[in-house]
Amino acid sequence: MDNTSTRRELIRFATASTALALTGCAGPPPPRSPVPTTLSSARARTGAIPRRRLARTDVTVSAIGVGGYHLGNASDENEAIRIVHEAIDAGIDFFDNAWEYHDGRSEEILGRALVGKRNGVFLMTKVCTHGRDRSVAMQQLEDSLRRLRTDHLDLWQVHECIYDNDPELHFANGGVIEALEQAKKQGKVRYVGFTGHKDPSIHLAMLERGFPFDSAQMPLSCFDGTFRSFEQSVAPEVARRGMALIGMKSMGGGGQAVQAGVVTPEEALRYAMSVPGVTVTVSGIDSIDILRQNLAVAREFDPMPADEMSALRVRVAAAAGDGHFELYKTTTHFDAKVGRQQHGYPTVDELPL
Repeated sequence: MDNTSTRRELIRFATASTALALTGCAGPPPPRSPVPTTLSSARARTGAIPRRRLARTDVTVSAIGVGGYHLGNASDENEAIRIVHEAIDAGIDFFDNAWEYHDGRSEEILGRALVGKRNGVFLMTKVCTHGRDRSVAMQQLEDSLRRLRTDHLDLWQVHECIYDNDPELHFANGGVIEALEQAKKQGKVRYVGFTGHKDPSIHLAMLERGFPFDSAQMPLSCFDGTFRSFEQSVAPEVARRGMALIGMKSMGGGGQAVQAGVVTPEEALRYAMSVPGVTVTVSGIDSIDILRQNLAVAREFDPMPADEMSALRVRVAAAAGDGHFELYKTTTHFDAKVGRQQHGYPTVDELPL
């Protein structure tokens, strides 16, 4: 099933569950859970998206952001632009992207959507050298600026640090880290960071180099909490260094856990937004329905107390135990083709059956 179909199933599942609860119609019982599936009514409902400070900077951003990859999965370009505009109107100002998403199409779509609106958003994209040198990085930066129709990025991150030798490659003489420094000096980039989804040890190896990154992006979800956990091992180190913690893949990268009835969309997103120290949770949004679902959670957001977070981790631990709801950690399905080629590995299409 493709991502669009999966997310539409997610909406149908959530809508059907709500309808059953409201009407009392017969249907399969929901999973038993010690964690409430509705938000506390104690919080005043202002309808405003929560905002958080970007670590040691004076910048604040919306606590939820729009993922760039899924803009390229929208039914058409007009739908993707509509998602961006409605998100901005609702108070979301953090926009994620990457140079290689849909071969540049995601950046182009976002650039068109931000015409006349650029000054009101925090714009992030990623450099995709996968071990190649500074000159490749700087050319990609120029490509990204052109596609995004801007003269600077608010945040530029090294994309997909997922191989054991990535820290060595990125920090080599003439590597991408030098490009981050150069871009900041030139005023083309305000802040810099790195991302990855495979193994917490690689993130820690990037941090151990001592470079003054402003941010690190990683999977943060109730499944991650007990399986090769970034939340448990990397997030505290990011906080100790005064960096912005950016979460992604709150529903496992495709919503399969929601579709299977293991968690509700609200539980998954609320948990991710409640991880201690998290600045923003980037969510893949490829339809207006998904956007409005996420906005409903964000507008009524109450941080999940520590005991509820623990209870949810315990409840899903068995399902999380082999990583099948976090395939970006356990398979090649989420790995960039160019990244595998640069590291001498066969691409997904070249792997034997």
